[in-house]
Amino acid sequence: MFDLEKNKSEKYVSLETYKKNNQAVKTPVWFVVKNNLIYVITRSQTGKVKRLRNNLQVKIAPCTMRGNVTGEWVSGTAKILTEEQTKEAVKWRDQKYGFMAKIAKFASKNKGEFFAISIKMD
Repeated sequence: MFDLEKNKSEKYVSLETYKKNNQAVKTPVWFVVKNNLIYVITRSQTGKVKRLRNNLQVKIAPCTMRGNVTGEWVSGTAKILTEEQTKEAVKWRDQKYGFMAKIAKFASKNKGEFFAISIKMD
């Protein structure tokens, strides 16, 4: 089981999303734990977003920056957040990742608007 309290200080989780043909795609992502949910922020023009719009079922596992999984996989259901909820999630992410979040914002600005999901573990 993905222990939210134990893993919330980790830097990355591997987020597994699914193509229309059910092929899994694993991506290491930053995350924040709040209110027993996992929040992930990305940009609207990424492959993750396209896959999530088709299928909200996901799996996550703690991992390294390169995506090497270091813990157990857990299934969950993603929920696409509203613009207001996304702004709040971006604040949480910025608090956790500090200066690196500022760099990431600048480096990814050509990939669309912020897009956030919350993940509830099954």
